[in-house]
Amino acid sequence: QVQLVESGGGLVQPGGSLRLSCAASGTVFSIDAMGWDRQAPGKERELVATITSNGNTNYADSVKGRFTISRSSARNTVYLEMNSLKPEDTAVYSCNIARSYWGKGTLVTVSS
Repeated sequence: QVQLVESGGGLVQPGGSLRLSCAASGTVFSIDAMGWDRQAPGKERELVATITSNGNTNYADSVKGRFTISRSSARNTVYLEMNSLKPEDTAVYSCNIARSYWGKGTLVTVSS
């Protein structure tokens, strides 16, 4: 059974930074892509970033240049470094493995 646990969310002022972490446990295949989605209140889920096992990354246009995804295969952990945060980044951020296994999410609130 695969389990994903996110951490690092919280309240931050506009222009600030946060680093999210997602630890995977159970039967995890290091060859799988990992990624982050987010869902804001009243809106549909949005893909934020993905990273393959060989380090290729993909980002939503709305976060390019501000967010960075990385992973530690040895630790089965994926990270999301978020800089220059905006109020519109407020959402529940969830990590996934191959878009098949999902964590419960961590809330990020960007507000002054």
